[in-house]
Amino acid sequence: MTGADYNFPSVEDYEPYIGPEAVRRIRTKAKQFKNHLVTHINSTYYGGGVAEMLSSVTLLMNDLGIKTGWRLIKGLPSFFVVTKKMHNALQGGDFEFNQREIDLYEAVLYENSLRMNLNHDFVVVHDPQPLGLIKHFRKKGPWIWRCHIDMSQPNQQLWDYLQPYVEEFDAAIFSMEQYKRRLRTPQVLFMPAIDPFTLKNKQLSEKEMDEKLKEYNIPTDLPLVTQVSRYDRWKDPEGVIEAYKIARKEVDCTLILLGNTATDDPEGQEVYESLLEAQDDRTLLMACGDDTALVNTLQARSAVVMQKSVREGFGLTVTEAMWKGTPVIGGNVGGIPAQISDGFNGFLVNSPQEAAERLVTLLKDENLRCRMGEKARESVKEKFLMTRLVEQYIDLFASFETQYRCTLPF
Repeated sequence: MTGADYNFPSVEDYEPYIGPEAVRRIRTKAKQFKNHLVTHINSTYYGGGVAEMLSSVTLLMNDLGIKTGWRLIKGLPSFFVVTKKMHNALQGGDFEFNQREIDLYEAVLYENSLRMNLNHDFVVVHDPQPLGLIKHFRKKGPWIWRCHIDMSQPNQQLWDYLQPYVEEFDAAIFSMEQYKRRLRTPQVLFMPAIDPFTLKNKQLSEKEMDEKLKEYNIPTDLPLVTQVSRYDRWKDPEGVIEAYKIARKEVDCTLILLGNTATDDPEGQEVYESLLEAQDDRTLLMACGDDTALVNTLQARSAVVMQKSVREGFGLTVTEAMWKGTPVIGGNVGGIPAQISDGFNGFLVNSPQEAAERLVTLLKDENLRCRMGEKARESVKEKFLMTRLVEQYIDLFASFETQYRCTLPF
């Protein structure tokens, strides 16, 4: 088969959502970077919103004529134990970073640098795992650090260690204003986005969804309440279960926690196993979150989707559910309030008790669910589609024209 036999979305496919003028504008902006080399670097190919966005961002950039690649850093589980500790600490968790862990982190990144030829016009490094790579390369063009984490209260010890790395970059991207840090490096804000053409987000037929629910023996006799996320303490699965138990005293429903364990998250299996004792015939824990058709089905067929995080860089699963026209109850933290306007297109909550009250309200009022769902989908259409994110990257690349005009062929 040739490339012509595969049908990947182009920017023109977004025209029904963003209009022809926006399509032309993006195409025009991209022309100045035709044949430029761009690479994105992160730590996992699947499991979580970063990998999902990179899959779509890189394809759409190539469709625009920008030669864009995607690299992964590699390491043994011991390396990812360290980087998971770093991830937790940047979100405000407890942290002790000893010299052995520092040496491991730095050695693995140096080892990865020996395998990478990064003679690119733009390099975009995602999150802390590959951050230290910058020490091992002579930059041809701008290097950009994209941080997807809630950085509002980072552990100071860890930040003191990482800040010199960050300040080697030409720009840092954060999701929210409150995540910005005091840096010499220029900082910009990009909120995440979804690809409406992926299997996870495109509209499935009723038959396809019925078959998927049957495949996993998911009962449909009662309203479904679902949380889709990695098995991670910051996602507060315990709080979701508590809220569900409170709500069931007034309304009958089925709770589904659907998750997976990313390759760079060694804690996922431990969290999943710790929740198994809460499982019963109406509380289902599923570890098949890599089945994106199942994710789509549950987000579309659920009466309510929950994302009751206690820390959340953004919460792309909120956007995904809103795109399906499903009302979302989200934790009032991080990037979730940027998506949910409380009482308008969903609900924001600060405790399991509040979550339970909002859940009861929605389950008892079908008209309210429909109104909120319609407003939720419209919000995503206006703010959170992939074309907006790609255009922001192009605009950022263009902002470096003066600084690197002697080395980049603009």
